[in-house]
Amino acid sequence: MTDSPTSKMRFETPAKLALETAFDGGRLTSDGGLLWISEVDSELGVCEAMAEHIPEWRRREGRHSLVTLLKQRVYQIACGYEDQNDAGSLRTDPLLKLVCRALPESGKDLASQRTISRMENAVSARACYRIAEALGEVYVVQRGYAGAPKKVLLDFDATDDPTHGDQEESYYHGYFEEHIYHPLVVFDGQTGQLITAVLRAGNTHASHRTVTILRRIVTRLRRHGLP
Repeated sequence: MTDSPTSKMRFETPAKLALETAFDGGRLTSDGGLLWISEVDSELGVCEAMAEHIPEWRRREGRHSLVTLLKQRVYQIACGYEDQNDAGSLRTDPLLKLVCRALPESGKDLASQRTISRMENAVSARACYRIAEALGEVYVVQRGYAGAPKKVLLDFDATDDPTHGDQEESYYHGYFEEHIYHPLVVFDGQTGQLITAVLRAGNTHASHRTVTILRRIVTRLRRHGLP
């Protein structure tokens, strides 16, 4: 906000100091929570773990690393900017650039919408499976820091992710009365930590693949010495 159509205003006051208002506050951001999100992500290593399984589709070295692209996309979604084209305006946001390890003013702008779209289209079903495993690995490492718990409560939740348009595998769901994806997310019922997430088609039954995923989670927990 370097320019403003509103001129400066001066107010008379009893004091000798002048009171003046201006509306050219400079480059601002309304997403101060990005700092907290970035700090948590750095501590847990979520984006780094996921980025290791994103295929490199570029034939030559890109301007942005895969982990930077992923952080840009994840942080945008966390702040409520789900649409890919939001990157067009947010790629110059000073705070988003900072948490993506670029200088707010002199650093290069973040990736465009087209680059973000190409990254998402490069992710295969196999890569999605590996990313889900990586999330599980992040969980078991964090869960074991305080020692092995006496029990682990697994909370399986089938939730709705509304879609708009003609997205692949998007279907109308009678219970939610809208077109959706029907992902399955698994949390630790005691700590609230995310264990893993699986994207499913909109017409998938709520319990689909839960037994298979349960077996894989239990196997991983036991491998790390958790009950």
